[in-house]
Parts: sequence; structure tokens; C-alpha cells
Amino acid sequence: MKQHQFGGSWTRQKLEVLRKYLNAYMTIFTKNKRASFFHTVYVDAFAGTGYRTLADPSEAPLLAEITEEDNQNFLKGSARIALELEKPFAEYLFIEKQNDRVAELEHLRKEFPNRRIQIKQGDANNILQEWIQNTNWDRTRAVVFLDPYGMQVEWSLIEAIAKTRAIDLWLLFPLGIGVNRLLTKNAPPPKQWEQKLTRFFGTDEWRNRFYQCQTTMFGDKVEQKNANFASIQNFFIERLQTIFAAVAPKPLVLTNSHNNPLYLLCFAAGNPKGAKTALRIANHILSHPS
Repeated sequence: MKQHQFGGSWTRQKLEVLRKYLNAYMTIFTKNKRASFFHTVYVDAFAGTGYRTLADPSEAPLLAEITEEDNQNFLKGSARIALELEKPFAEYLFIEKQNDRVAELEHLRKEFPNRRIQIKQGDANNILQEWIQNTNWDRTRAVVFLDPYGMQVEWSLIEAIAKTRAIDLWLLFPLGIGVNRLLTKNAPPPKQWEQKLTRFFGTDEWRNRFYQCQTTMFGDKVEQKNANFASIQNFFIERLQTIFAAVAPKPLVLTNSHNNPLYLLCFAAGNPKGAKTALRIANHILSHPS
């Protein structure tokens, strides 16, 4: 098996949060008569191979679920976790750009013959936009997991997801490895980075929030960065709150071995009727990620 290596202990946290939420979600949609009316879909937009390779073999003893697979040095990825649910979704959509990873995902069809699986290759922004447009949201409810390595997700996609009023979104926000790095310290970012940040946030208001005008000792006016991890997090949560029915106010901060923030695991509920319950479940899981 071709192994897709990325992540460390923070990846375990992320996957455990997702697993808990998907279990709770499908429990509701199988036991509640009104909820069982809907066709349920799980979407993994950066699905990889369905496995995550351990970044460090020393992680293995910390994971109770690892058995003889320790020798192969891989863990379950988000696609596999979703497929192994005791109460599965009616349909699964996995999106991946790279050829070799798509080929590996295809093996999941044979391994899970009783699951309805779609695998699409290409840019997640375009494929998801098309899927959203072609889905009957009067009869469909979905959980979408946007798990990019960097800043591949555009605000236009997040906005389209919110407009369905039928999707619960889990999103990996690139706090330390993406956004903060583009926010240059002693001057605003170069044009190309500015455009990337604006596409990502869906507004250029980030400039007013993250930079302030300073006067030098020579009387010159300069713009300097005044953003930190907390202010970046707050701004993004505020942006989500403008379009979703409910948003978890305290996303899970995922850090590296040096305790430096890498990502935020964010949650937003799109359906106004189910938002209160979804948010209560998500908040509980986010506050108890392990």
C-alpha cells in the first residue's frame, strides 16, 4: 500500500473529534423518525489514501486501536473512519487531486462493498460547488470535512456550503502554517499574498484587523502587523458566524511537538432547525477531544 504520511499527535486529535461527531450525527439520523427521512452524505474533500502514516513510530504505543498494523506503520484516515461507522451514511463522496491517492481510495470500494462510495478526482473547490448545485437539499443532509494541508479552500466554497442550510462543516483552518505566515510583520503582504488572503477570508477586511498604521521616529507612516493567533482565530470565527446558523466559538487548537499552533479545527452548522443540537454535540467533543 502506498502510504500517505502527514501529521502527528494533533492528527490523532483531529480524527478522534471527527469520529465522535460522525457517530453522534448518524445516531440521530437513524434513531429519530423525522431525521431518518433525509438522505445522509459524508464528504471528505481532501481524502488522501484513506490512511494516515505515522509520522513517528513512537506514536504507535499511545494508540489503543493499533494492533498488528503497527508493523505497517499506518493509521486510519478520515475516509476509513467514516466508512467504518456502525451506523453508516447513505452515501460517501471522496475527493482527491493526486492520481496515486485516487487509486488507493478506489480500493475502499472493494473493501466496503455495502457502502455507496463516489470518488472524484480534481479540485475540491470546483467539485464541491458542482455537487452542491446538483443536490436536492430538501431531502439531503450532509457532513463535509474540509481537511487541506494549506489554504486551498476558498471562501466562495464555504459560503456555498452555508447557503444549503443542510450541511454541518468541519474545517481545518491553517492558522500557523498558512495565514499567519502570509501576514508579514513590518509591511502589508505582497500583492499575490494579499489576493490569496482575500480569497480565503472572502473579504479584504483582514487588512484593517491585522495591520495598523504607525508613525516612525522620522515621521513616516507605515503599516505594521498587530495580529496574533488569537485575533486571527476570532476574525475567522466571526466570518463563519455571518453565514452559518451556528458556529463553535472555541475551535480546537492543534499544535506541533513544540506547542506551536498549526491549525484550528472549526465547526459550523448550516441547518437552523438542527443547529442547536449540532452545536451542543460539537462543543462537547471539542472540549473533550481525546
